[in-house]
Amino acid sequence: MKDKEKESNTAKPAKGISRRKFLKGVGVGGSVLSTGILTGSLLPEAHAAQQSPAAKVFGPSAIPIELTVNGQRRSVKLEPRVTLLEALRDHLDLTGAKRVCDRATCGACTVILDGSPAYSCSVLAIEAQGKTIQTVEGLAGSDGLHPIQAAFVENDSQQCGFCTPGFVMAIKALLDKHPNPTSDEMRMGLGGNLCRCGTYVGMRKAVMQAAAARGGGGRGYQPGRGGETNA
Repeated sequence: MKDKEKESNTAKPAKGISRRKFLKGVGVGGSVLSTGILTGSLLPEAHAAQQSPAAKVFGPSAIPIELTVNGQRRSVKLEPRVTLLEALRDHLDLTGAKRVCDRATCGACTVILDGSPAYSCSVLAIEAQGKTIQTVEGLAGSDGLHPIQAAFVENDSQQCGFCTPGFVMAIKALLDKHPNPTSDEMRMGLGGNLCRCGTYVGMRKAVMQAAAARGGGGRGYQPGRGGETNA
């Protein structure tokens, strides 16, 4: 019995990797990988990435940028970090879009980008290349105000006027998509813009008038019956 216990106490350890050796191996392996020694031979994905052409990096210095604004091609040199709003106001002298919140929450900087309303404060100018940009300056023609602008004046739809250009562009995008908007479509179309003066009723009347002038007419909006709530 004692001989068996002695044999069990002196038995050789099982073959394999001990916990200590495993941890040491992981440490060495991580160091080797971090130095890039094994990157080419053991990691085919990394090897392929090394062989692929490097991504083009712009900046930080100013680079040539071409923007199509209100049907005209405009060339400017801007740093890649410049927003479309800054490019319009500070470099192209188009100051209709206003810088208010600068956080994509108020809509005062709204422009139409490839047919859809967009907060120009949250779009990089470099990203707007190759897209059509419409600002409020491009609406009025030689024959007078755009129907939306005229409707704003006739319905007293602005007070301080700071939010007006953004609302006008949001309404244009709305009527381009829904020429005869319902009350719900109107709320959705204007829901991204804020008026701190609270002239929402006049704005909705302006939408209906502009829709009628363009051959629509508007469906479902009745002042005094749920039409006055905020956009």
